[in-house]
Amino acid sequence: MNSKQISIDEVKASIRDVVDFPKEGIVFKDITTAIKDPAVLVYCVDELYEYYKDKGITKVIGIESRGFILGSVLAYRLNAGFVPVRKPGKLPAETIQESYDLEYGTDTIEIHKDALNKEDVVLIHDDLLATGGTVCAATSLVDKFGVKKSYVNFMVELDFLKGRERIEDKYDVYSLLRF
Repeated sequence: MNSKQISIDEVKASIRDVVDFPKEGIVFKDITTAIKDPAVLVYCVDELYEYYKDKGITKVIGIESRGFILGSVLAYRLNAGFVPVRKPGKLPAETIQESYDLEYGTDTIEIHKDALNKEDVVLIHDDLLATGGTVCAATSLVDKFGVKKSYVNFMVELDFLKGRERIEDKYDVYSLLRF
């Protein structure tokens, strides 16, 4: 499906660093510079699809807000439903929520109470794994539904922050790019 062949190194190089965002001392990995390039976007989606295509995924969870980008495309490619996990007050029906710590504060995420069921095989997707606070909250929400199986993936993982250590003993974790 790739329109032109690119390498994983080219994909990594297409991600921009934004210094002091969202606050001083943070170097933000901005994927928008990567996914604006059709070849990079196709490469990322194809690689993630290949990893998950035979795992029986029935729902893809996209974590607000950048998890919506590849999460919804992956849901389409995997012939699965897409379920948004959002900040409080953004979902219109009854929700359950989970609060968590970030490397630069605290936050809360929500999911609709009727989003998943015990028969679902879930892929939890976010754009980036840093310290793991957001994904731990998302996995906690998904676990409340008693689904058959959960997988976790990211476009980018920041190894030095060791977020994987918080989830890898319980979930199959896959990151396309690691810094």
